[in-house]
Amino acid sequence: MTEKAHHPADISDELLATYETVIGLEVHCQLLTDSKLFAQDRNLFGAGPNTNIGPLTLALPGTLPKINKKAVEYAIRLGLACGCSISRRTIFDRKNYFYPDLPKGYQISQDKKPICENGGVKISVKNTAGQINEKLIRFHHIHLEEDAGKSVHDGSDTATLLDYNRAGTPLVEMVSEPDLRSAEETGAFVTEIRRLVRYLGISDGNMEEGSLRCDVNVSIRKNGESRLGTKVEVKNMNSIRNMMRAIAYETRRQVALLENNIEIQQETRMFDVENGQTYGMRVKETMNDYRYFPDPDLSPIIVSDEWLENIKASMPALPHELREKFTLKYGIPAYDAMVLTDTKEIADYFETVCSKTSSYKAASNWLMGPVKSYLNDHDGDIALFPVSAQSLADLIELSESGVVSNSVASQKIFPVLLAEPERTPTEIATSNNWLQNSNTNELETLVDEVISSMPDKVAAYKKGKKGLLGLFVGEIMKKSNGTADPKLVNQLLAGKL
Repeated sequence: MTEKAHHPADISDELLATYETVIGLEVHCQLLTDSKLFAQDRNLFGAGPNTNIGPLTLALPGTLPKINKKAVEYAIRLGLACGCSISRRTIFDRKNYFYPDLPKGYQISQDKKPICENGGVKISVKNTAGQINEKLIRFHHIHLEEDAGKSVHDGSDTATLLDYNRAGTPLVEMVSEPDLRSAEETGAFVTEIRRLVRYLGISDGNMEEGSLRCDVNVSIRKNGESRLGTKVEVKNMNSIRNMMRAIAYETRRQVALLENNIEIQQETRMFDVENGQTYGMRVKETMNDYRYFPDPDLSPIIVSDEWLENIKASMPALPHELREKFTLKYGIPAYDAMVLTDTKEIADYFETVCSKTSSYKAASNWLMGPVKSYLNDHDGDIALFPVSAQSLADLIELSESGVVSNSVASQKIFPVLLAEPERTPTEIATSNNWLQNSNTNELETLVDEVISSMPDKVAAYKKGKKGLLGLFVGEIMKKSNGTADPKLVNQLLAGKL
């Protein structure tokens, strides 16, 4: 190796391919409860600094924590969705470390007995041949804990401001096994977790607001080795794209070190979004440094059979369940089902449309085509989509039954519906004379006009250029303002030519 190979950018793809990347994740997810985990202070993002605080959040002397039952239920709901075993008796521990945004000097978390254990999430990833494979990413456990406050640096060398609004916010931390092998798999894993917590209604999953944060543990080893390498933790990824960039850089950095016989240090690193590189922050603490011990102010939580059954009964349909339902009940392809279950809101809208029309594949095509195009231009929120499920189903029926052509439905009626959602598709089509023309005599006249206007094309068609048929059809559709019945036009043309 040359000296230049110390830099990650100088590691070739061929050399990189001789190593395996091993990745484990710690995903922190803020829960959508009204109040904090152990206090009655509001759990609300975007409020003015230090407004959602009280004596317990500030750890004033004499204050005692009280568990938020809804947060426990949300954690159990997540565990059930991931196939975890639910701890029927669980306790909280104190995780001791000093940092300015941690008012008590310790964090209330779970160590020896987390609320959920084992389980996992399935991801879909493409292999080198372009085929989609499913892979189970296992969880070691999921535990509850409180969030810390926030240190705000004003840009000067000395001033650091403290906002305690976030302190005490309920979190679930999902700790995966080291089952991930690439940035792409990791991106798919976090995407699936974000989709899952949104379906469950336990979190908004907004990474840009810090509702979902990831610490990524990255290590490498030579292909074929079974022993894990020294892991490096990259903290607080604020987007899936940046997390994938950080993994790609950190992998190359570690390969460069080993290729130059430099030992990888177990440490915590940060990711610089501007230059796409990680940089050292501190040497990684061991578990002993935190001096975990049971919190003496909190009683054990006992999850009774009745409580667990009530939570199970309140579980919504999950993405993988809806995908299976959409393919079996509505007969749509697996790809369509994957797209339509991207969000719970889209899946619900699709099901409502399907309750009003039996043209299920057409409904799928409309949602993945014109509807998705509209949503892409409007922040992707189906709640803001102006066309009701009934109106879209009516439009689909008009098109599928041949009352209007597909092009008229999508290019003419649909834009009017978006602008005037109170009108019906039938009313719009009728008032604009867009109903499909199946009058043989009228269409025959149009066919004759087009054929007589293009004698050279007719001659070429008769000599074997059958592809010109589309040209004739197109001209007739223009003359009819898109209302001519395409099937009848093709039949008349075939006879005339």
